[in-house]
Amino acid sequence: MYVITGITGQVGGAVARSLLASNQPVRAVVRDAAKGAAWAARGCEVAIADLTDAGALAAAFAGATGVFYLLPPTFDPSPGFPEARAQIDAAVTALRAARPGRVVCLSTIGAQAAEPSLLTQLTHLEDAFRLLPVPVTFLRAAWFMENCRWDVAAATTGTLPSFLQPLDRPIPMVATADIGRTAAELLRETWTGSRVVELEGPVRIAPRDIAAAFAQILGRPVRAEILPREAWAGFFEGMGMKHAGPRMRMLDGFNEGWIDFAAPGATRKGTVPLEAVLRDLVDAASIPA
Repeated sequence: MYVITGITGQVGGAVARSLLASNQPVRAVVRDAAKGAAWAARGCEVAIADLTDAGALAAAFAGATGVFYLLPPTFDPSPGFPEARAQIDAAVTALRAARPGRVVCLSTIGAQAAEPSLLTQLTHLEDAFRLLPVPVTFLRAAWFMENCRWDVAAATTGTLPSFLQPLDRPIPMVATADIGRTAAELLRETWTGSRVVELEGPVRIAPRDIAAAFAQILGRPVRAEILPREAWAGFFEGMGMKHAGPRMRMLDGFNEGWIDFAAPGATRKGTVPLEAVLRDLVDAASIPA
């Protein structure tokens, strides 16, 4: 039995679909039964657990061959990351009690960075899970291609503001479909102790590449344009964020190069190209191409 947290999201759902396609048994962890109905209809067991409830999580993890754990993203964290720490503490307690056969944990590129940023939440997760008495794999995924969802509307205007700078500097990106497929494969592997697997897409991508791909899909010119750093705080505050600092430092990390893979030459490669992801995002937004 493979237990999947975050199954109602992009990555967790992709992990579950990949396992089900291989006729593997899946237990979906959801916060309420209504969220699990679609997965129950696909043949999954359903376990009800809030990710801060160690007892409910231990019951959900009981008897598992493997657990896929995804820390829910907190994009506007309070100082010290108390939201993430509460979930990490509950997961550690539950995993120590349930002792599944193995754990695959979604982490991030740059989790090893010493500089604090929004991604430090995943650093704390790795530090805590590394002490578990079960085999653990940290799947450090690159920047999600699906983050371009927030760029679709801007692309239709012909100008694509970019936090990533300079515009011609490529960074590692990956599709959530590749993350889900890889996580499902890792869950079925055997290893001891803790290990890191780093994952990126087929090629590295610069903001100008994103603009060019949107232009091809939309059939109209799209130009990438730097969004100056001095405008970032006001932009995020306009979105209702109270603590923009960690997010801004994450972007600095990508732009300055200190958020990167620990072993760039040893990363696993996905197969899904940027163009396929952007086309799906444009189609989902019902924008004529």
